Order: sequence, then structure tokens, then C-alpha cells
Amino acid sequence: MAANVKEGWERSDFPILCESCLGSNPYVRMMKMEFAKECKVCTRPFTVFRWRPGGPDARYKKTEICQTCAKVKNVCQTCLLDLQYNLPVQVRDSSSEDGTVVAGSVVGQVIPVSDVHREYFAQQADKLAEENLLTYDKNQPANDVVQRLARKAPYYQRNKAHICSFFVRGECKRGTSCPYRHEIPEDKGELAHQNIKDRYYGVNDPVAKKMLERAEGWRKLTPPEDPDIMTLFVGGVDPTKVTEEDLKDALYAFGEIKSIKIVVAKQCGFVEFTTRQAAELCAEKMANKLVVKGDKLKLAWAKPQTVIGGEGGDGKGGKWNKKTDGESDSVNSRPAPPPPGFGGQNAPQMYYPSMNPNAFGTNPNAQQNSSMPPQPYFKHPPNFAPYPQHPTKQKQNNKNN
Repeated sequence: MAANVKEGWERSDFPILCESCLGSNPYVRMMKMEFAKECKVCTRPFTVFRWRPGGPDARYKKTEICQTCAKVKNVCQTCLLDLQYNLPVQVRDSSSEDGTVVAGSVVGQVIPVSDVHREYFAQQADKLAEENLLTYDKNQPANDVVQRLARKAPYYQRNKAHICSFFVRGECKRGTSCPYRHEIPEDKGELAHQNIKDRYYGVNDPVAKKMLERAEGWRKLTPPEDPDIMTLFVGGVDPTKVTEEDLKDALYAFGEIKSIKIVVAKQCGFVEFTTRQAAELCAEKMANKLVVKGDKLKLAWAKPQTVIGGEGGDGKGGKWNKKTDGESDSVNSRPAPPPPGFGGQNAPQMYYPSMNPNAFGTNPNAQQNSSMPPQPYFKHPPNFAPYPQHPTKQKQNNKNN
């Protein structure tokens, strides 16, 4: 009878954790408790691990789901984030271009949500795990949103202790020995209402919703109001690897290309189409998706050309400048005007009054520049006498003389 009661219960020697939950301390001390809790997904008892990650302000963490459920979705047992990209399941599985969520599956079966089929699915998953067939399909190519949102380094801020509720009410008497944080909580809005099952199944996750909304702005490039702009800016171009022919091969399918230019010093390029419709189609389809010879390139609308220091349009020494969204307006500033009276190289040199080297302030005998008006000098008023010296100082001067 006892064997039947424990059928399907999970025993394990080490949890399935991400690097963020495990912490920065390589010497982690864990407490192992067999069948201490039931899984919050399949409701079956499993072995619970409890530990404290490295850091003085870290809190104790424990596993929340069993290893079978974690293997099905390839997620951490504690934070339920993907082990490969460190993202919520809803963000990872949103691989379609229209943004619809594709539910994760194992061996062609959709993971059940109802309690009726959940136990049966868990038993089948255990059998697949014994045969080493329970592996999440990691070979599926991730879309550009997942690759850009993926966290490459561990995020240890998630391990911080919770906020002390007594401190918020002004009643905490522990002081610095309190294991909780003494901070005033911020209003997180929808992020404060997170559900572990929604996180696991990838539906109605407020964190994933916020990340997907932010990613929506990356997919679209707003066309400029000027209809004459038909040039796209390509950033991150390696001149030693990517040529103009490579850019033409990658973008010619959207319309006829008028010219392509690669700026070696700036490691960027400009692609000009013959029609505005072709440029808009290229910007819509290739935004955050342009990959040439294995390098992911940035695509943006080029801003209108401006003139720097001259009448560039009539060929009198002006210089055209093509500015993109990432460049500042400082390059378009004109030089300071010359001093008044400056008429060219053959004209007599003119100075401001303070710049005249021949005027020596109050010296009336200084030679004045012929191009400058006479410089006034200071005259003492009549009956002027210097300020008398102090008696002690006057005696010292008399002794020295």
C-alpha cells in the first residue's frame, strides 16, 4: 500500500536552477527535504531544496515545481524562466511574426492545463524521462525578438530580500539585524499581480506582456514625413567583410536600388531606392532582421541632407552632410563670424580694441594702429595726491634710504 501511495513522487539529488537563482557564491549550502511540498503545476509531492544565494542582502529561496515539469518547459525550478535565454515562457514561445503565442509542446503533445489530464500527462512525462526522451526542443531557431531580449549575464538583483512589512508600518524594532529590506515599496502596478501557473504556461504573464510591448517598437520603423526621402541607413557594417554587392544582394528584392555607399570610417552604409514604396517595404520587412554574412546590421531611415559651411548646392565649397537618427546636430553648426571689418586676405588687419597689440592701455606714447581709432588714456585729476603711507612703513623707508 505504501508503494502505491508514493508512486509518481519525485526524488532528486540536486535541483534544476538557473545561474541567477543559484547565486554568485560557488559554495552554496542547501537543505534537502524529500516530499516536503507538492508541485504547483502538477500537484505531486517532490523533493524541495532551500538555500541562500551569495550576498549580504539575499533571501532564502526554494524550488517551486518538480523536475518533471521543469524539464517539460526547460525552465528553472524556482523562477520558472527559460534556462537558455533567461526569459519568461510567453516571450520565448512567441516565435510567430504576428506576435501570437505558440504553446510549448513535448513530442507533439500540448501540455494540458486542466486537472483532468494533468496527472496522466505527468505519468507519461516520467516514462519519457526514464528513456531520456523528455527534452525540450532547443534546436528551434529563435526569432529576432528573443535574441535581442535574451539576458546574457546572471541577474542577482532578483535574490534580494523582501521588504519588511513592519518597517512600512513604522513598527520594526530589529534595526540592522532585520533580515528584510527597510525600504518603502514602489507601486509596480500590474507587475505586482504575478501568478506562477501563468508564468509556467505562458499566458497572461504581466512581465512577458511588458517585454513584448517594448519589443513592438523595435519591429517597426516609422517612415519620415518628407516623401522625397528614399534612403535607408545601414549601421554596423564591417568594411573588410561586407561589400556594396552584399548589401545589394540582400535588399534588391524589395525594389530597384539607385545607389549604395559604404562609409569605411563610420562603419555604416546608405542604400537609396528609386521609389519611396520600395524603401518603405524594405524598412518594414527587414527592420531588426538584416543579416549579411552572419553579421546582424542595423537598419534605419536616413535623415535629409544638410549643408555645412557654404552654399553646397551651387558648388562653392559647401559640404553635404547626411545625418541619421543616432547622430547629434552639433555637426551642422556654422563657424563663428569673423571680427567686424574683416574683408579678406588683402584687407588691412582689424582688431577689437582689446586685441590691438599697439595699444598699451594708459600709455599715451604708444603707437596707434592706423586702422584703429586713438586709444584714450587715463589722466589724474588736478590736486591729486597719493594715499599717505602708514607711519611705521614710512619710518622703515627712511631708514633704508
